Amino acid sequence: MTSTSDVLLSIDKLSVAFRQGAEDILAVDRVSFEIKQGQTVALVGESGSGKSVTALSIMKLLPYPSAFHPSGKITFRGEELLSADEKTLRRIRGNMISIIFQEPMTSLNPLHTIEKQVGEILVLHRGMRPQAARTRVIELLDKVGIRNPESRLDSYPHQLSGGQRQRVMIAMALANEPDLLIADEPTTALDVTIQAQILELLRSLQKELGMAMLLITHDLGIVRKMADRVCVMTEGEIVEQEATESLFENPQHAYTRHLLAAEPKGQAPAPNSDAPIVVESDDLKVWFPIKRGFLRRTVDHIKAVDGISLQVRAGQTLGIVGESGSGKTTLGLALLRLIASQGKIAYLGNDISAYQSRDMRPLRREMQIVFQDPYGSLSPRLPIGDIVAEGLVVQGAEFSVEEQRERVATALEEVGLEADVQDRYPHEFSGGQRQRIAIARAMALGPKFVMLDEPTSALDMSVQAQIVDLLRDLQDRHNLAYLFISHDLKVVRALANDVIVMRDGKIVEQGPSDHIFDEPKSDYTKALMAAAFDLATAPADVVST
Repeated sequence: MTSTSDVLLSIDKLSVAFRQGAEDILAVDRVSFEIKQGQTVALVGESGSGKSVTALSIMKLLPYPSAFHPSGKITFRGEELLSADEKTLRRIRGNMISIIFQEPMTSLNPLHTIEKQVGEILVLHRGMRPQAARTRVIELLDKVGIRNPESRLDSYPHQLSGGQRQRVMIAMALANEPDLLIADEPTTALDVTIQAQILELLRSLQKELGMAMLLITHDLGIVRKMADRVCVMTEGEIVEQEATESLFENPQHAYTRHLLAAEPKGQAPAPNSDAPIVVESDDLKVWFPIKRGFLRRTVDHIKAVDGISLQVRAGQTLGIVGESGSGKTTLGLALLRLIASQGKIAYLGNDISAYQSRDMRPLRREMQIVFQDPYGSLSPRLPIGDIVAEGLVVQGAEFSVEEQRERVATALEEVGLEADVQDRYPHEFSGGQRQRIAIARAMALGPKFVMLDEPTSALDMSVQAQIVDLLRDLQDRHNLAYLFISHDLKVVRALANDVIVMRDGKIVEQGPSDHIFDEPKSDYTKALMAAAFDLATAPADVVST
């Protein structure tokens, strides 16, 4: 991609440590690499490997003085950054080096409009007057693919979709046409179609502006498409760095080979139409009223789920896929009778559509849910033993303290954790371990039906593969019926026997997994597959931004 040998950024033996009380914890250990003008270098590795800490060190955005550098130099265009004063750093930050953070919702100010947030950069760095800045903001929003940008100037971050918020972040980062863009997991929280569009956008803008890019990600599919060179990090060290194709074709280090082999693999067996039906729905609807006027009259409805009929069978997995806002999670919550709905819902042949809360309570132990974010769904104030046992207590199970600890120990061991972790708290575990705890909490009650709502989207690829294998094993062992909700089609393909594709609350396409993935019929499904497996940009008229 680059035709020049000029080095733009040089990192030499960089170490980063954090001081906690009397102890110094080394997070990055003597890391060295270079980025040339116009080049894309990918920094890959699992969570906690030191990728983001390395990137934040470049712009000196770490929490100093608790963070410090025992060794190393960072040189940008001949200037040493670690020893630079604040005036020099202000000249470089946002002007010559910009950064896109992983989660735009927490990176954008919820109290300021889009115009103010993008325009602020132009005013601070270029001294633009308000009208000139407004014109430039409109140009930037149009460049990053925001439709009707004038109409979005007065919008606040919560009024935009995830893809639109990420586009605004890119507009802010590129406002002053930087020489180096740091993209820290820029697509992790996005649907596959939006992910493909964002990557294509970054690629075209990079070519147009001639800028270099430091791409931080754990997704090797993105790395192979985007990067010229790859640095593999683990436990704070770079264990291998090589040209992208060379690294993928002939990885040298054992950890690199581990990462390349970590993607969820395999394909679920064909659906078994003779298996007993555990949960089914007929013409299920969840409509939210839109009320306006002084009397708050209903003028229309948001049709989150609009006439869905499905069956989930024992020992089988039904995958529900679609973009954010398609109604996937709402459908799952309705099947569990956690939100009001219309239409028939049956559990083991019994119509539960009209069941009230007290009627559902005996069924709750048999119908469980595993949420997307295990850290958010586990109480930080309770030890793991109490979290896993909570369902047993709520359901009125009569156990002595010793019997309860034994049941919890069995559930934890079944998901691959040690029995003696019961007295530890959620913050003491990794993301993958926390998700195992969430699964153990669901399994402790001996369910027949489990709704899995994006259970792997927040996890590294190697951990994703472990969780998929665990879910397969538990399903085989207990003949569980899964409703698996995800926008990660590779994980769905590895686990689901049948697949439903949703868009705007309706079913676009449904059928056996191999038919949906290998022979999609609708344009929308084809766009999803292209985005997930080829990282191709989906047609604009099929997938919205």
